[in-house]
Amino acid sequence: MGVGRTLSVALLGLTGAVVEVESDISAGLPGFVLIGLPDTALGEAKDRVRSAASNSGCALPSHKLTVNLSPAALPKHGSGFDLAIAVSILAAAGSVHAESVERVVHVGELGLDGRLRPVNGVLPAVLAASRAGHRVVMVPTGNADEASLVPDVRVVPVASLRDAAIWHGGEYQPVPVEPIERVGTPEGHEAAAEHLDLTDIVGNEEAIGALLAAAAGAHHVFLLGPPGAGKTMLASRLPGLLPDLEPAEALEVSSIRSLAGLAVGSSLVTRPPLESPHHTATAAAMVGGGSGQIRPGAAVRATHGVLFLDEAPEFSMAVLDCLRQPLESGRISIHRASAVAHFPGRFQLVMAANPCPCGQYGAQDASCMCPPNARRRYLARISGPLLDRIDIQLGVRQVTAAQLALSTDGPRMSTADGRARVTAARAAARERLRATPWTLNSQVPGSWLRNGTAALGGRATAALDRALERGGITMRGYDRVLRLSWTLADLDGEGRPSPDHVGRALFLRRAMS
Repeated sequence: MGVGRTLSVALLGLTGAVVEVESDISAGLPGFVLIGLPDTALGEAKDRVRSAASNSGCALPSHKLTVNLSPAALPKHGSGFDLAIAVSILAAAGSVHAESVERVVHVGELGLDGRLRPVNGVLPAVLAASRAGHRVVMVPTGNADEASLVPDVRVVPVASLRDAAIWHGGEYQPVPVEPIERVGTPEGHEAAAEHLDLTDIVGNEEAIGALLAAAAGAHHVFLLGPPGAGKTMLASRLPGLLPDLEPAEALEVSSIRSLAGLAVGSSLVTRPPLESPHHTATAAAMVGGGSGQIRPGAAVRATHGVLFLDEAPEFSMAVLDCLRQPLESGRISIHRASAVAHFPGRFQLVMAANPCPCGQYGAQDASCMCPPNARRRYLARISGPLLDRIDIQLGVRQVTAAQLALSTDGPRMSTADGRARVTAARAAARERLRATPWTLNSQVPGSWLRNGTAALGGRATAALDRALERGGITMRGYDRVLRLSWTLADLDGEGRPSPDHVGRALFLRRAMS
């Protein structure tokens, strides 16, 4: 008897750390001690591992067992350490080859019958093991496709603890078992969005143009209008205008899906995600959180895609203001007493709102009985600092009968045509910014746009300068109008924004007023 060692992965947010699992078998009364800052789910591994080993025909020694998860100061969460704990004890008992166990990273939850159950977060866990230099990972059969998405890593899928022991040289007879498959489907909101097309939109050409600009430069949007004006229809078609994800983006989005408990499948997610939380969502549901294991919220799951908040004034002000920092930094940090979890948070925010509590203010042939102070209070639920971070603020009007009749004349822009324009505009921006760390106009800081070769002449920014002097926009708004004007120029195939582009960008930012 001695000490058996193997490896597993502890996830904190989207970041993984390789953990050494050490098992010691010593003389004394039978017992099982697990140390190394385990949470409740991990602390229950003692009973799962002992029952799984017994029912697999790989019974653990009837001695005192001590399992240490090192580094001991790092918090560990979840049931994904079960397999590593079991094989390290078998290695300490000499039932399997210790050398084989030591060089493999093990991730998986054990059922009481000895079968391995799929766990959440396998993709970021395998990615963390790969970045730490480990090249062999053993996972449950249900997680095999997901784990195989990480390049240059040998994935060993096993259906049971007995199969894992046999792979590590244990002298056991193979017993066929039915693998436990991952529950879920790789389809999500982004797949449903592929069936939505811009040709479904009648009228609102101005809003369609704003949508193209938002997609081309990754700008945030606020749509204000009465019920039935088409705000939700417009927002739901924005993901279809976005280009396919880059490989690094696809890996990040797929890792977030895995961590959130959504099935990934046998290929990376290639389309931008769409998240649309209900207005009763809490701050933890929006950005992430949890008293134990920190889970990603809707804003994190919308990374490299669209976060759509319908009926935005109905959300809690505290929940909306949680988004202010991610809109600037593109990063979400969840602080807890024991640790800080970091998540990516670079998404496009689209908010939609009615103009008043009854929704009929400004609608055709409708009578709004809301007093002015009620309308102001309603929209004031969206704070000024949050609105100041929204590049496009557009009023959407109801479609008239004349517009409906004219919609049958001539072709309308399809999502495929719009995506082609957006892709060309993004390529132009990427080429212009190739010597910088940015690729999208929304990422460029204002100081870079106002100085050097990117600075526009006084004639081009005359209207913008006057708006700043009169207090119509803030300095942050000034920079965001410059970014939007560059996007409009890219959509038009122009090398630099003209006074018309700056004027259109200023209008799109102030079109609600």
